[in-house]
Amino acid sequence: MMAASYNAKDEDAVGSGGPGAVKSKKPDNTAFKQQRLPAWQPILTAGTVLPAFFMIGLIFIPIGIGLLVTSNNIKEFEIDYTGVDMFSPCFNCSQNYSWNSTSACTCSVPFSLDQPFESNVFMYYGLSNFYQNHRRYVKSRDDSQLNGDKSSLLNPSKECEPYRTSDKKSIAPCGAIANSLFNDTLELCYIHPNGSRITIHLVKTGIAWWTDKHVKFRNPGGNNNNLSIVFQETSKPVNWHKPVYELDPSDPENNGFINEDFIVWMRTAALPTFRKLYRIIQKKKDNMTPTLPPGNYSLEVTYNYPVRSFDGRKRMILSTISWMGGKNPFLGIAYITVGSVCFFLGVVLLIIHHKYGNRNNNADIPN
Repeated sequence: MMAASYNAKDEDAVGSGGPGAVKSKKPDNTAFKQQRLPAWQPILTAGTVLPAFFMIGLIFIPIGIGLLVTSNNIKEFEIDYTGVDMFSPCFNCSQNYSWNSTSACTCSVPFSLDQPFESNVFMYYGLSNFYQNHRRYVKSRDDSQLNGDKSSLLNPSKECEPYRTSDKKSIAPCGAIANSLFNDTLELCYIHPNGSRITIHLVKTGIAWWTDKHVKFRNPGGNNNNLSIVFQETSKPVNWHKPVYELDPSDPENNGFINEDFIVWMRTAALPTFRKLYRIIQKKKDNMTPTLPPGNYSLEVTYNYPVRSFDGRKRMILSTISWMGGKNPFLGIAYITVGSVCFFLGVVLLIIHHKYGNRNNNADIPN
């Protein structure tokens, strides 16, 4: 018998021979539809796999060591001022203060630095057990309102409920994120050896992302600097002690929706334990005096942010930075781990190849 050549197009032509004929469901006889396109598949041999493992190990391990050393050179100091302990200076404030309190509570937390902090020092506040990543919490905002849209200012999005209106007025800024704005006031004092107290200058601008400051957040009213008139038909958030146009009345470029403390808070954290940039301590001009010399310090706290209701903790962090950012040993450890595993696998595979690679494992295939 002679084998007939198959042609899908001929079959399609036969199948479409009449008005009632059923068209063939077979795909066209093309390279694409029949999966006959040119393909490249690597052949893994000892000559390609072993050098790759050793190369990854030799590259990743030095990079990881460099990242880990850089991270360890970053100086960081952290102090908890929640006031849970009875002997803590902020214990009375933590026990008595609530969102409904009208008078401020202040406390002073002493601490000491054993090493000097050079260059710019970044001051953070940290919160624990605060779930900013909750779905309803993240959605509880009106980006159009924050971008200065006049209609959204007076008629906020329904996503802001139940912090959308108050006293029959729209809340500005609306939503749960804005309503829970961190509002503790932190000041730093250096206690000189002669007993005098020197207040350290804290820079409150330059802490927010440039795109947030100049693109995402804008005050309504355009060039109208009188924000009290712009926001006169709105109400402050429920837990705020003052309206949004009084966040920083001394600086028009840092007031209202473009206040950088407010902008930093509105960028929600992914984990329940997080830190956010609060202030910057700029280095001295002479470059000879450390920004924060070793010695005794005092953290002056105006306790406005209660955390007992959700078993939270509050802390203040002082940190320097490097070319890779803040202190984070994870990246260096990850590089070292991956490089070590690849190098170890390379050694194991090399031993196996040296021991069994010369054997002839080809079996005769019977006809």
